[in-house]
Amino acid sequence: MTTLFCKYSGDDILQVKPFLKWAGGKRWLVERHEFTVPQYSGRYIEPFLGGGAVFFHLQPMQARLSDSNRRLIETYQAIRSHWRLVVDELERYQSRHCASYYYDERSREYDSPVQRAAQFIYLNRTCWNGLYRENLKGQFNVPIGTKTRVIFPDDDFERVAEILSRAHLSCSDFEEAISQATYGDFLFIDPPYTTAHNFNGFVKYNQNIFRWEDQIRLRDAIIQAVERGCKVLITNAAHESVKNLYIGSGQIEMVSRPSVISGKSSGRKGTKEHLIKIGFDLDG
Repeated sequence: MTTLFCKYSGDDILQVKPFLKWAGGKRWLVERHEFTVPQYSGRYIEPFLGGGAVFFHLQPMQARLSDSNRRLIETYQAIRSHWRLVVDELERYQSRHCASYYYDERSREYDSPVQRAAQFIYLNRTCWNGLYRENLKGQFNVPIGTKTRVIFPDDDFERVAEILSRAHLSCSDFEEAISQATYGDFLFIDPPYTTAHNFNGFVKYNQNIFRWEDQIRLRDAIIQAVERGCKVLITNAAHESVKNLYIGSGQIEMVSRPSVISGKSSGRKGTKEHLIKIGFDLDG
């Protein structure tokens, strides 16, 4: 059984789902037996927040969350501070959603943080496969998807806001975020990567997603955090080059999962990823 010093605010935990769909999200991982979290006495730190599946699953009492996507972080901040106003905007989106409205809305820009957050959630829930992609001008350009629901029956933005109230949110590079980790902290690290070309031009294919130089920089930052007394759980592509980066640093496991990014179910083949645990044997 997984035990945490900082996991719960009470004896029981009310599960809450992530409100965003994110490419590479880890909703599948938290239900797997391979997913274990060590005892830790400090903060939960996640420098590649994305959809926040692991954060919302653990609901730590203290957290430091960051991502390099400013619009994403602004959305979390708006939910934390003004969730009722965001929901009001989402209800408006639900009543107006159609293809022409989607494309009109995709090109609009707002000054209000609440409107930007609602727009971000609306586009995320109605675009193709929940992808986030920008053109060279920094404009969101994912086409419309098949989903028409903007608000779901099991949405609980009030609870989401409560959980986020215990977290420090920032837009930053992962190295800056990891450098803030101190003795007793637990870090969940889920860098951007694709498994589509695990055994066929992996480094070249992923170079535009997360540079190999960044993989090395990430590894070095993680090792330094462990030397400061942190415990780290990493997910990464199941490729020999990634494995070689972390050999000798901790426990490396292989986990299998179905791929869900393909538009057709027939194209959703199984894939493998690495689960790397470093510093788990450090004293509580």
